[in-house]
Amino acid sequence: MTLGIMQPYFLPYLGYWQLLARVDAFVVYDNIQYTKKGWINRNRYLRDGEPAWFTVPLKKASDYLDVREREVAPDFDRAKLLRALASSYRTAPQFDAVFPLVERVVRAPKAHLFDYVHHSLIETAAFLGVATPIVVSSTVAIDHTLAAERRVLALCEAIGAEAYLNPVGGQALYSAAAFAARGVRLQFLRPQLREYPQCGRPFVPGLSILDVLMFNSRDTVREMLKECDVLSAV
Repeated sequence: MTLGIMQPYFLPYLGYWQLLARVDAFVVYDNIQYTKKGWINRNRYLRDGEPAWFTVPLKKASDYLDVREREVAPDFDRAKLLRALASSYRTAPQFDAVFPLVERVVRAPKAHLFDYVHHSLIETAAFLGVATPIVVSSTVAIDHTLAAERRVLALCEAIGAEAYLNPVGGQALYSAAAFAARGVRLQFLRPQLREYPQCGRPFVPGLSILDVLMFNSRDTVREMLKECDVLSAV
């Protein structure tokens, strides 16, 4: 069994979904500290041929709260965000098929940030036909005061994983020897992100999965989920 573990990102890019689709179980952290200017409550979409941010605004609170303790701003104008996304993608070939998903995600009546983002992951996985179980970290019986590599290893052992798959960008964070000593294979996923037509404009890479879905059929996106390499740690 191979395990993946990630922060909860809002409508994350294709590489996140390649990881989620490649593992047998996927843990999403709810009990980690929220970080500003990351991908937890924002992402990028295509607007007039250029990358632009869309954001889930949060209620003002301490910067030291966990993700599950942060709240969506009460005045979050979901309809305004939907209008902006619809305006940008209305002419995209898959708009009619994808926009109902976008509406379910954006209109979700969730008050807490983690619940809102977790719901978006569940909805998008179902749309893509990705059946990987998504496990909330705080529901796993480990010592949650552990951090970094020790926390990952504890989650692997509690869930019974024989291998741990991490994005290739995190190679410096983990020791293959430490994982091997606990009977876990350490592996890294290197995404292959193909270009695709974006209404005849120069290609903008690394946007939200929303952009990928708007310009590619569901079957094509499912094929794109497989376009990645798994590397063994050395």
